[in-house]
Amino acid sequence: MTLTPSPRLLSLDFLRGLIMIFLMLESTELYTHLFAASEGTSLQPVLRQFFHHPWHGLRFWDLIQPGFMFMAGTAMAYSLEAQLKRGMTWRQSFAKTLKRSGWLFFWGVLDYAVRPQGLSFELWDVLTQLSFTTLVAFLVSQWRPGIQIGVSIALLVVTEVLYRFIGIPGFDQPFTDQHNFGNFMDLVLMNKMNSGGWVAINCLPTAAHTIWGLLAGRLLIAALPGALKLRWLAVAGLTALAIGYSLDATITPIIKRITTSSFVFASGGWCLLALALAYWWIDLKDHRRHLQFFTVVGMNALFIYLFIEIVAARWFNGYVEAIVYGLSQPLSVPQAAIAVASSLTLFALEWSLCAFLFRKGIFFKI
Repeated sequence: MTLTPSPRLLSLDFLRGLIMIFLMLESTELYTHLFAASEGTSLQPVLRQFFHHPWHGLRFWDLIQPGFMFMAGTAMAYSLEAQLKRGMTWRQSFAKTLKRSGWLFFWGVLDYAVRPQGLSFELWDVLTQLSFTTLVAFLVSQWRPGIQIGVSIALLVVTEVLYRFIGIPGFDQPFTDQHNFGNFMDLVLMNKMNSGGWVAINCLPTAAHTIWGLLAGRLLIAALPGALKLRWLAVAGLTALAIGYSLDATITPIIKRITTSSFVFASGGWCLLALALAYWWIDLKDHRRHLQFFTVVGMNALFIYLFIEIVAARWFNGYVEAIVYGLSQPLSVPQAAIAVASSLTLFALEWSLCAFLFRKGIFFKI
């Protein structure tokens, strides 16, 4: 595949920004407030899509983390191409990637480390997962596309084998919460299990998302007609969806919390189709109006993620909520309206922070 200099992929910045805006709104508890206010109405089933499925099934919110991983792979393709054009050797790029993975792991652990009862070591954060998937994707980045796809599928096969055939007493039920191989590995790694069913070794199968994102990025960089790139993305997305839902109906249930192979295929398919749609609408059709609302967030995705997870969750949210509630209560505003107003105020302040950094040309990278 011949690569050629390519302008910035605006659809990538848009999708990263869109994902982060969804996460910012979730961190303000907007979805929780709207869900409670919609009880008994036709809106509640729609709003339920903004919460993870409790176990077997797939909701919209289950696609956010795979999208995060997938877009990281797509961005990696552009970053590696830029490094190559600057004359960086493989060793230099590897050192840079290793450093980035190390920082992602550090911030991911720190996100969960400080608790009211003391320090805690946990590996369930998306950044700790990304630290692993980034390194894996880099190591296969120079291989032929067919081999990269083979590696991604091998990771899913290994995951299936671990869950189905290891047979550790008490953890030999592959798709049962608190009794599967992932739960056992959490005990080994952290001496604890997640009450919500999340497992640390999700980093193994979700590495496929980052590899597929890398492949998609390489395709978009390639000197090929835009229509052909779009066709490849759409075909790949539809194929992955067909495989994922077929596996769910026959062999392996779609379970986000332990990232089953059927979930990886299904969610990966939706990610590919989302990228195809954004690429067609923004980069091919040149619809670029109002994109800045998203791109100012997408270009500082890591910063705003750490801000909402560490600063906002532990201090900023409560501080702003206290102000909004204090100003609203004398006006006899309904509690549900105050809650929604508080969430929207928080989001507006966080978005404004991203806009300020964008205007100043400040972009946090590791």
